[in-house]
Amino acid sequence: MAPSIPHTRAAAALRMKQIVLDNQDRTIRRLRAQLATERRGLAATKKELEETRVALEASHKAIAGLTEIGLSMSKKIEKMKVKQQLSKANHAECHKKFQARIHEAEDSMQAQHLLIEALVDEKDSLLQTIHGLQEANNAPAPFDGNWEEEPEEESEEEEIEDIPLGEGEIDDE
Repeated sequence: MAPSIPHTRAAAALRMKQIVLDNQDRTIRRLRAQLATERRGLAATKKELEETRVALEASHKAIAGLTEIGLSMSKKIEKMKVKQQLSKANHAECHKKFQARIHEAEDSMQAQHLLIEALVDEKDSLLQTIHGLQEANNAPAPFDGNWEEEPEEESEEEEIEDIPLGEGEIDDE
């Protein structure tokens, strides 16, 4: 039997819903790619923060070691105290900046995650609707990505079942 060309409003609605699902699939794939990019950026930011922390710890250890030796000149001791205070201020400033970046990236990831969940839920709902409409119309299962060619047979044309139009529906014939 040759597959019949859909002439009904329900079949057109099914096609439109399938198009919406395809668009949502593309959107989900794009958002997942963006999420992966954000995660890589977050990992790089965390690595930079760790490298800065290690460098600052090393700087603090050097400053502490020099003070333990007990430099006799007060100018050098004062310079080291000033350097230590600047280092702490820079560390605090860097820490705040990196924490803000991390928080921003986490918020973005959370928002994208929620969006993906909403799209997946909507996709599931649309699939259930399509399935229900197909069952109501005795239509075949939805397209799953694998084409199966049916041999064309030269037989009588199939008669399209007249579906009663509901209130407000358009007769496309």
